[in-house]
Amino acid sequence: MDSLIGPRPSSRWSEAEGLPFPFGVTWLPAEQAYNFALYSRHAQTVELLFFQQDNCDRPTFAFQFDALRNKSGPVWHCHIPVSDVNDARYYAYRIGGPNNHDESTLHAFDQNKILLDPYARTVYFPPAFDRSAAMRSGSNMGQAPVALLDECQCRFEWDDDKHVRRESDLIIYEMHVRGFTRDCSSGLPPERRGTFQGVIDKIPYLSELGVTAVELMPVFQFDPQDGNYWGYMPLTFFAPHHGYAMSADSCAQRSEFRRMVQALHAAGIEVILDVVFNHSCEGNSDGPTYSFKGIDNATYYLLSEDSGDGYVNFSGCGNTLRTANAPVRQLVVDSLRYWATEMHVDGFRFDLASVFTRKSDGAVNFEDPPIFAEIAGDPELADVRLIAEPWDAGGAFLLGQQFPGSLWMQWNSRYRDSIQRFVRGDPGLVGELMTRLYGSCDLFPDDLFHSLRPRQSLNYVTSHDGSTMYDLVAYDHHHNEANGHGNSDGATEFGHNCGVEGDIDVRSDVMRLRKQRVKNFCCLLMLSNGTPMFRMGDEFLQTQGGNNNPYNQDNETSWLDWGRFDQHHDVFRFFREMIAFRKAHVSIARSQFWRDDVQWFGPGGPVELSESSRSLAFLLKGHETGDADLYAMINASESTLRFRIPNEFPREWKPMINTALESPHDISANEPLGETLSEAVDVAPHAIIVLQAGAK
Repeated sequence: MDSLIGPRPSSRWSEAEGLPFPFGVTWLPAEQAYNFALYSRHAQTVELLFFQQDNCDRPTFAFQFDALRNKSGPVWHCHIPVSDVNDARYYAYRIGGPNNHDESTLHAFDQNKILLDPYARTVYFPPAFDRSAAMRSGSNMGQAPVALLDECQCRFEWDDDKHVRRESDLIIYEMHVRGFTRDCSSGLPPERRGTFQGVIDKIPYLSELGVTAVELMPVFQFDPQDGNYWGYMPLTFFAPHHGYAMSADSCAQRSEFRRMVQALHAAGIEVILDVVFNHSCEGNSDGPTYSFKGIDNATYYLLSEDSGDGYVNFSGCGNTLRTANAPVRQLVVDSLRYWATEMHVDGFRFDLASVFTRKSDGAVNFEDPPIFAEIAGDPELADVRLIAEPWDAGGAFLLGQQFPGSLWMQWNSRYRDSIQRFVRGDPGLVGELMTRLYGSCDLFPDDLFHSLRPRQSLNYVTSHDGSTMYDLVAYDHHHNEANGHGNSDGATEFGHNCGVEGDIDVRSDVMRLRKQRVKNFCCLLMLSNGTPMFRMGDEFLQTQGGNNNPYNQDNETSWLDWGRFDQHHDVFRFFREMIAFRKAHVSIARSQFWRDDVQWFGPGGPVELSESSRSLAFLLKGHETGDADLYAMINASESTLRFRIPNEFPREWKPMINTALESPHDISANEPLGETLSEAVDVAPHAIIVLQAGAK
C-alpha cells in the first residue's frame, strides 16, 4: 500500500491542501484530481483510504491528514490527484479522537473502524460485509460499506425532463418499491421484480388507476442486514438503496432510479420521497458504527448522560439526529437539494418531522427552528413539495397550526382516525366528520394570522404504518405475531371484521359488506377537501393477514399480491371511477375552504349532531368553480334511512355513486346509474349515495 502524509508541494493552496467545501468527494476534471471534505469538530486524526474494485481488505493508497494544513475550523479537507490512487474504485475514512474519559462529551471514536462518508452518492457492500463487525470494537476492514469514488463516470441524460407539480388533481399513492412488484404475481421477469425498473413496468397501471403522484417509502441506502424491510433505518442520505436496482454496478444504480423518475414524469406523475432525517441505522450504544458515530458522535446525535446509554431517543429507533446543530442541518438541506436537482425528485415526506423542532437539549422549539428557514430559503427547493409527519416518538405531536413549517402539507392522523371510526359505525362523530370533509379547518385555520389552506391536510385512511383498508374490515384485532414482539407492536386502529375474523372461507354476504365499507373509505376520501392519499393495493383489497406493522416482513405478507387485482377487479374499478369523479368535480378539491358553498343536512332536514346519530348529508354547490352541484348522503347506521333531497332550487338529480350496489352499478364518473330523482332517496345501511344536479 502506498501512503502519503500531508500534501504534495504546490503554489496553489487548494492543490496543496484541498478546499473545505463542498462536503464529500468532488471530481475536478481540469486538475484530474479529487477534493475531499469532511466535518468532524472533535476528531484528532483523520485518514483517507482508497480501495480497488475487488479488494476492500487492503487499501491501495492512504492519505493521513495534517491538521495544520488539511483542517479549516471543524472541516478536514485534502486534494488527491487521480494518479495517486492506483485505479482505486472506493474510499472510506478512519478517524481517531478523544474518549469519554477526556471530557464530558459522549464520544464514540474508534480509529480502527472503516467509516462511510456521510455524503456518499453510492454505497458498495463488499462480499464479506458484516453488520456485526461494526458492532464490536476494532477493525472491520473488508466487512464495511464504502463509498464509490469515480463520480465523473455517473452521468445521465435527462433530455427535456421537468418537475411535475399537480394541484387540484393531486392523488397520492403510497408505494414500497420492492413490495410493489416483488411477488411473482406481478407478472414481471424475476430480475425486474422489486426494482426501480419494476415501477416503470407498472406505470400504465398507475395511469389507468388515475393516481398523479407516488410517495415512495424510503429509497435511501439502508443497512441490508438490519432486518428493516420498510427502509426506515438509513445509512446515508444521498445514495439510492442498492437492493432496488437490477445492476450491481454502482453508477447504474443511480441511473436506474433516474430512469424511473424520468418515466413517471413522462406519465405526468409526481415523485415524492419518504425521507428519514430524524435518526440513522446506527442505533444506540449497542448498534453498529458505520459513519456518524465514528466521525463525530457529539456533532450528529442528541446525547445526554441522563439517557442511560447516552443516546436521546425521540425517534423510537435508538438515536436522534441533532438537527439543531448547523452541520447536521446543512447535511439535510444538501441531501434535499441533491435529490431535487440531480435526481429530479418533486417532493419529500418527512418521517417524524417534529424531531426538526428539537433543540440540542431535547426541548421543542415552537417558534423558529432554524432548519425550516434554511429549507424555505434555499432557491433550489422553492417549488418542491414538502409533507410532514408532524409528530415524533417523544411526544411532540404538532399536527396543524402548531407545526413550524407553515406552508408544509401534513399527514392528518385526525382525519384517519375519524373516518375509520365513522365507517365502523361509532356514534357521536357527525360533527367530527363534517370538519374532516370540510378540510380540517380546526387544524389548518385560514384566519388572517394563520392563512392556512385545506390542501395542507393530507387525508388518508390507511398508510404503511397500519392495516390495509381490507384488513380494517376483515380483522377486529391486529395479528403481528410474526414480527417477533409478542403481538404487542402496531398502531391502535378502529377496524371491524364485519362478523368474521380473517380472510379464509369468507361468506359472500360478509365479503359484500367488506367491499361496501372499503368503497365507503374510498368515497369519503375522494369527497373530502384536502389532499387524498391511499396505500398500494387498497384498490384491490390487499391483505397483510391482519399484520398492521410488518416493518420486518420481506415476504408475501408485505409484497403486493397482484392476483387480487383479478379477484377484486370490481373494487379496483370503483377506486378508478371515484378518482375520475373527484377530478371531474373541481368544486371538491379547492385551494380554499368550501364556506357558504356547502350546506349540511340530516336525513329529514337539519343535520343531526346527537350522540346516537350516524348519518350526514351535504350539498356542495359548484357555481363558483363552474361545476355541477353535488349532494352526498352518508349512512353509517344499521338501518335504511330516507334522505330528503333539498328542493331550494327544484331540479332533477342524477345518481352517480351508490356504494351499496354491486359493480358496475355502484359508480359512474360520467353517466347516471339510474333514473333521475327529485324528492327523497333511501340509503341502505353502511352506504353512501352521491347525486349530481341536472338542469334547473
